[in-house]
Formats: sequence, C-alpha cells, structure tokens
Amino acid sequence: MLANKTASAVLAVKDMKKAKQFYGETLGLPEAGDETPGGVMYKSGSSVIFIYPSEFAGSNKATAVGWGVGDDIERVVSELKAKGVIFEHYDMPQAKLEGDIHVMGELKSAWFKDPDGNILNLVNKM
Repeated sequence: MLANKTASAVLAVKDMKKAKQFYGETLGLPEAGDETPGGVMYKSGSSVIFIYPSEFAGSNKATAVGWGVGDDIERVVSELKAKGVIFEHYDMPQAKLEGDIHVMGELKSAWFKDPDGNILNLVNKM
C-alpha cells in the first residue's frame, strides 16, 4: 500500500530559530518551500525533513534521522565537527570507537544531536 509512496522525516523542535540555523546553516540543508505556521521543510537528497514546533521536542531517545554518506563519513564528521557539532559516543560492545565514528566491521556510524536533543545519524552503508 505505501511501498511506492514518498516518506519523510518529521522532527519536533522547541526553538524554530535555533532549529532553522542548525538544519539550514550547520547541516547545509536548503529550505524546500515556504515556511508555514506549522513548520519548515528542508530538502536532503531526494528526501525531505519537516521541522515543527512542539512541547514534546527532544523526547525521543532513539535515532530520528539517518543519512547514508558512503565513503565520505570521515570527511562529513570532520566538517560538522568544525562547525561545532558535538558527536555522541555510545558504549556498544560490538563497536570500536575511532575518533567520533563507531566502527562495526565494515559499518561505520556517527551520532549527534540537534539543539533540541533529536538524535541524528551518519552511516557509511544504508
């Protein structure tokens, strides 16, 4: 029923100004349309991320959005770190931490949070 339909990420944020700076400037995502009272849509590859104000922002304790960045993971992590992004380090017995990247065999992954605590992920293989 939904296999041929487009899906998008929807993230709650508390402070739209901070969120717009983070998603637009720090992550470099272009706005995809006009801002509405309900929120802002950002383009990411062939997908979109919709951010909207909510008192429940940051209450999810699991990964909310992931990007497949391929072999560019080290470069992307380095560029985001240079922009002030702080990466999360998780205690995962099956993973070896190399800098800010968790390595699990051929799989490499890095996690960071937006200003509201939404957990975001970069992965070399998706």
